[in-house]
Amino acid sequence: MTKLFLASWFAGSATLLTSFAREDLTGKKVVFIPTASSHEMPDEYRNGLDFINNADKKSLENLGLIVEDLEVLSETSEAIEKSISNADCIFVCGGNPFFLMQELKRKGADKMICHHIKQGKLYIGTSAGSNLVQKGFIDDGVDDTRFGLELNGDFSGLGFIDFYLFPHYGHNYFCNDKELFDKYYVSVDCIKIADNQAVTVDGEKIETITAPKSCIPQIPMLYSH
Repeated sequence: MTKLFLASWFAGSATLLTSFAREDLTGKKVVFIPTASSHEMPDEYRNGLDFINNADKKSLENLGLIVEDLEVLSETSEAIEKSISNADCIFVCGGNPFFLMQELKRKGADKMICHHIKQGKLYIGTSAGSNLVQKGFIDDGVDDTRFGLELNGDFSGLGFIDFYLFPHYGHNYFCNDKELFDKYYVSVDCIKIADNQAVTVDGEKIETITAPKSCIPQIPMLYSH
C-alpha cells in the first residue's frame, strides 16, 4: 500500500510522522537524498538550503531514525539501488525539481524509487521532494528549468498523486504566493501547504495534516527550493 508523507518543509511537520507511520521509527534506516539542491547556485541560496537540509536531517534523527546520505550525482546505479533497497524509508530533499528528476533519470533512480514505493516503503518528501511524486511539474517561473535541460521539456513526475502541491504557501519566499497561485494553479487540482503542514497518502486515504506553527525553524536567509 502506498505510504507518502509530503511536506512543505519536513522540519516544520516532522512531529506528525510517527503517528502517520503508525510504528516506532527508532532504529529504522532512512536513505536521505539531497540531490535537488546539488546544482550550482549563489552562496546565499546554498547556505539557506544547507540550513534546511540539515534541519530536516536533525528532525529525522530526533525521531530515532538512522540517516544514510545518498548523493545520486556521485554514486553508481548499483550503489543507489543497494542504498534504497537496504533502507526502511526514502527521504527526498527540496531544491530544483527539474534538476532532481533529470539526475534521478540519469542513474535510473526514478524507477528504483517507484518500485520501492509500490512495494509499500514509506516515502518522505519535502518541497521539490514532495512535488516529485506528482504526475508532473508546472513551470511557474520559480524554479529554473535550465537545470533540467536533458529532460527535453518532459516535466512528468513519478505519478503517484493526480493533484499538484504548492509548498511554502503563505510564506512568500519567492514572490506573492496568492498571485503565483492565481496565475498558474487556480485552474488545476492543487493543495496548498504551509511549512508546518504535510499531505499524507495512505493507500486511497489522502489528508492534509498540520503541526503547530512553532515547529517551523527560523530561516536565517533566503533560499530557493
